[in-house]
Amino acid sequence: MKIGCPTEIKPQEFRVGVTPAAAAEAVAHGHAVLIQTGAGAGAGFEDADYEAAGARIASSAEEVFAEADMIVKVKEPQSPERKMLREGQILFTYLHLAPDPEQTKELMQSGATCIAYETVTDERGGLPLLSPMSEVAGKLAPQMGAWTLQKANGGRGVLMGGVPGVTPARVCVIGGGVVGTHAARVASGMGADVTVLDRSLTRLKQLDDMFRGEFKTLYSSKANMAEQVRAADMVIGAVLIPGAAAPKLVSRADLKSMKPGAALVDVAIDQGGCFETSKATTHQDPIYEVDGIMHYCVANMPGAVARTSTLALGNATLPFMLELADKGWRQACADDPNLLNGLNVHAGKLTYYAVGRALGIDVTSPQVVLKAA
Repeated sequence: MKIGCPTEIKPQEFRVGVTPAAAAEAVAHGHAVLIQTGAGAGAGFEDADYEAAGARIASSAEEVFAEADMIVKVKEPQSPERKMLREGQILFTYLHLAPDPEQTKELMQSGATCIAYETVTDERGGLPLLSPMSEVAGKLAPQMGAWTLQKANGGRGVLMGGVPGVTPARVCVIGGGVVGTHAARVASGMGADVTVLDRSLTRLKQLDDMFRGEFKTLYSSKANMAEQVRAADMVIGAVLIPGAAAPKLVSRADLKSMKPGAALVDVAIDQGGCFETSKATTHQDPIYEVDGIMHYCVANMPGAVARTSTLALGNATLPFMLELADKGWRQACADDPNLLNGLNVHAGKLTYYAVGRALGIDVTSPQVVLKAA
């Protein structure tokens, strides 16, 4: 199979979908690898690194899309990229379709087979291709929130760890999953007073057992959330429903109860955001103000640390990429139900139920699609 990796064109996206190490593995499996020139530069990989791994360098994205049987990316294809997809081609990348009807429509029109990193599962029900970027985003969230809190950026002017005689920042983390756990660890490591909210008592117990009081945990009732949001200097939204639009947990009305200059950091923005007032921003222009509350809603947070993020993502995606290349998507998905869970679009049909519910589009079971194929 011919595997193609174009340069990411989403604003301020520096990651790359295929590392030189992954290219070398694919070549060793007998596949051809085509990398757009400069695709790895933002993550510290030069064209020569790919050539040494046995890949060929393409001069343009058009060349990559025209020749490749499978396109491997990081972020969802942007409009010019979607127009280059063709029937029968495999697209393997993050998609985040639930809040994006235009992308969903154009992917269906392309006839391509689109497998989303964020809905591939593992034997324990986890999300192995989302997890590494969730860890990165969780660790970044308190850093970005601390920067947003600085007075020069419109924030309250509160230092995360305080100083002797001055209390530290109060941080509320909504969601105790991968993002929330890492956000809480980093925020508490910065000296903040951290509380994690979650609806799973089992998960709250796990966090208490693992971290032994490093941060506080609290059941996520409406009353508890309202109290914590009102008292917080920073609120980190870390709620995920796999493949579906994020629930809106903080309303615009809630902002009026918050401290002026408090920071909202929405790590769920890829799935539409978990604050009513969230809208996607970029690293170039990351924050905005609504009703005196500062919002940080960058949709590709891990792109800020492109080297670390690319290596972490590449480690996770490589086995699945090789599975798809070695067997073709039909056999690979037939052999691995966890990979089949990643199938979102095939030959004009939407195949992921959470996306269909969010967008009001009829869904064909991936098992039915696989059987027909």
